[in-house]
Amino acid sequence: MNKKIVLIDGHSILNRAFYGLPDMTTAKGEHTNAILGFINIMLKILEEEKPDYLTVAFDVNHPTFRHEMFKEYKGTRKGMPEELREQVPVMKEVLKAMNISVVEKPGYEADDILGTIATNAEKDGYLVSLVSGDRDLLQLASEKIKIRIPKTKSTGTEVEDYLAKDVMEKYHVTPKQFIDLKGLMGDPSDNIPGVPGIGEKTASKLIEAYDSIENLYMHIDEMKPGKATSSLKDNQDLAILSKTLATIKIDCELDYRMEDATLNNLFNEEAYLYFKKLEFKGLLSKFQVEVNHTTGIEEVFHLIEDFAMADQVFEKIMAGLGNYPWVALQMVEENNNLLGISICNKEQEINFILCGGFITEGYLKDKVAKLVSSGCNLSIIGLKSQLPYLTVTEENKVFDASIAAYLLNPLTDTYHYDDIARDYLSLTVPSREDLLGKASYKEAIEKNMDAFVSATCYGAYIALISRKKLEELLTSTGMMQLFEEIEMPLIYTLYDMQVRGIKVNKEELKEYSNHLAIGIEVLEKKIYELVEETFNINSPKQLGVILFEKLHLPFGKKTKTGYSTSADILEKLQCEHEVVSLILEYRQLTKLKSTYADGLAVYINEDGRIHGRFHQTITATGRISSTEPNLQNIPIRMELGRQIRKVFIPEEGYVFLDADYSQIELRVLAHMSQDVRLIAAYKEAKDIHRITASEVFHTPFEEVTAAQRSNAKAVNFGIVYGISSFGLGQDLNITRKEAERYITKYFETYPRVKEFLDELVADAKRDGFVTTLFGRRRPIPELSSSNFMQRGFGERVAMNSPIQGTAADIIKIAMIRVNQQLKAKQMKSRLILQIHDELLIEAHKDEIKMVSEIMLAQMRKAAELLIPLEVDVKEGKNWYESK
Repeated sequence: MNKKIVLIDGHSILNRAFYGLPDMTTAKGEHTNAILGFINIMLKILEEEKPDYLTVAFDVNHPTFRHEMFKEYKGTRKGMPEELREQVPVMKEVLKAMNISVVEKPGYEADDILGTIATNAEKDGYLVSLVSGDRDLLQLASEKIKIRIPKTKSTGTEVEDYLAKDVMEKYHVTPKQFIDLKGLMGDPSDNIPGVPGIGEKTASKLIEAYDSIENLYMHIDEMKPGKATSSLKDNQDLAILSKTLATIKIDCELDYRMEDATLNNLFNEEAYLYFKKLEFKGLLSKFQVEVNHTTGIEEVFHLIEDFAMADQVFEKIMAGLGNYPWVALQMVEENNNLLGISICNKEQEINFILCGGFITEGYLKDKVAKLVSSGCNLSIIGLKSQLPYLTVTEENKVFDASIAAYLLNPLTDTYHYDDIARDYLSLTVPSREDLLGKASYKEAIEKNMDAFVSATCYGAYIALISRKKLEELLTSTGMMQLFEEIEMPLIYTLYDMQVRGIKVNKEELKEYSNHLAIGIEVLEKKIYELVEETFNINSPKQLGVILFEKLHLPFGKKTKTGYSTSADILEKLQCEHEVVSLILEYRQLTKLKSTYADGLAVYINEDGRIHGRFHQTITATGRISSTEPNLQNIPIRMELGRQIRKVFIPEEGYVFLDADYSQIELRVLAHMSQDVRLIAAYKEAKDIHRITASEVFHTPFEEVTAAQRSNAKAVNFGIVYGISSFGLGQDLNITRKEAERYITKYFETYPRVKEFLDELVADAKRDGFVTTLFGRRRPIPELSSSNFMQRGFGERVAMNSPIQGTAADIIKIAMIRVNQQLKAKQMKSRLILQIHDELLIEAHKDEIKMVSEIMLAQMRKAAELLIPLEVDVKEGKNWYESK
């Protein structure tokens, strides 16, 4: 059986990957999308080909020239974007770390190197797969040399394959004649000029008829007169030159040995460290080898299992508080059981105290409580998850390194100790997954105690040594006040909400589910009757066949897996056939049933309440998110969706009080832009959407129609989100031109808003980030992208993040103060939910008036804006009524 070699055109595939994937950066701002895309393409090819050898070739100085005489053509090639250029040397380092043969030689382009290796390999009996985005390489295709051209998309990588017969089938020329074809038609992407006016079809017919460019010119006088013939006669030198430019050398002098390209141990320790540094977390699972995770730091990690020694650790830390006032600790728990704590106040001694024997959970909690009450400062990573075991309050000096890291860069996915070490200390340490794999803590204690101790001690160690650096960065970026006065107090409020939970009426939930089931069944029957057959409505493939083949509806987009039946396609089809509206309604009901009616039941605890989890380090804008379940995503747009709120009820003797900010983002926009007319409109305390409609459509306030108000509302909120005329047109079902006219009129009405939004974009391009009124930064790396779509996205983010982020900061301040007030007054009422711009309180019936006053006062005073913050408070015996 023939051995196989895969050859990859380095610059070409990097280029494809760069433009095929959205911009990605590490926490330090290093661009990585091309590298990740390249690796994914390479691994896909290796999985398919299973080769014995692999080589990647690069141009030494991209672009290079095959000959000095061609500089005027090759030299006009578009320069490489800087964010791609910086990834090239890193890509080479990663490949070398993976033991992959990399070849480059001054004076030769990568495709010349590949052409030479491929041709020699074929002569020696090897099968060759040559991977490139450059179709010039099709000239090398044969029975044993396969040219593979990948296309990187957000949905994955697709590859076109060409052996000699495939080139003939597509271009009607042999691989050798493909050089002549390129010589005639040219290739702008590779700066091969070609003959003006000669396209692919004409070129193909000419080469089919005359075999080569040279033979064509020998018979040029026999050709019929016409534009093509005239152009050929006028550009003979250009045609010959273009063919030379398109011809790949297959006789380069290379110091290349096949054995050096042997595939061996790609996923090794050195490569693993590179993948970690580049934050390619999704690829780390491919490393099955034992990686040496020791850093030398582990030498100061100590396991404490003896009660007397544990006492000594606490005594030593207490005695040293005068010189070492900051204590770092990590309460290690699993399944609501405290397993122990890692603790330190000096870098030279990090202890993990394991629960067991006399070292009980109560003992550790008591010791930590005494430590905290003695006035020490705590540095922690992930405070909220440890609060069940820590007796600390907002009065204690506590520094959460994960929250600090989030503020400094809200664009990364995780803020674990290894992330903080890498991003802020330039230190590579093993993560929990590196040390323990998928094992639980309890399993690790039984099977690999050393790794368990390291995994837990690193948490305290990094919390201790990172604090000072993180504090310096928070101060220099102007976010220390945001950290201390909003984000740290918020931890306690979110924890309180999680502990309290919200009660659910199980019977009501079951009844709601049954009601949906009946509705779904009725819709199914109607759909089957209309299309005159039964099928799986949930199957996009079957649905596509019904809509586009049986009913012959327009807008059918066929993919490899069938027709697209996405929501936007179905919405376009609603006017084409009545079944489409039923299908959309069916989807809504099945989503409501699976996600909410049935999904919520899973999360009801023994106390009859759902204790969801709230997160403050997920969104880039600063908004709070929730999971298990996502209560912030409870549907409110359709009445049947809103009905789900009826199942959320207060305890007996309590009612729900729901306080909702009125148009907070528009009010923030008015304040930040300082537009006189927009501020005046709010100060009049009238319907802002009606006022905008009156101004934009030049209609008296009293005569504004419902449609005009609705359109003005869409524009008002659209401006906040940086909406385009295309997006507004889709929302209002009007032409793009008409939508553009609405936006233009809006900016004419509120001119300072336009100036303000333009200033935000300009400042973001200059600084690389935008800020909220409270100093929260939102980095926007997309603005420096060479990709037009990415830059457009960045501009929209620059416009809406300061507004959304400021609104998020305001609601955080409000919920912190409301929660603090209720606790300070020792009231029975409690804050239980925050959903976007509303707060939900389970208020005791004896405290309704006082709670309402607290909510109104604290929410209105959360920020001093040029216009008042308006709050609506409603009461109800369930969440539906209070909303």
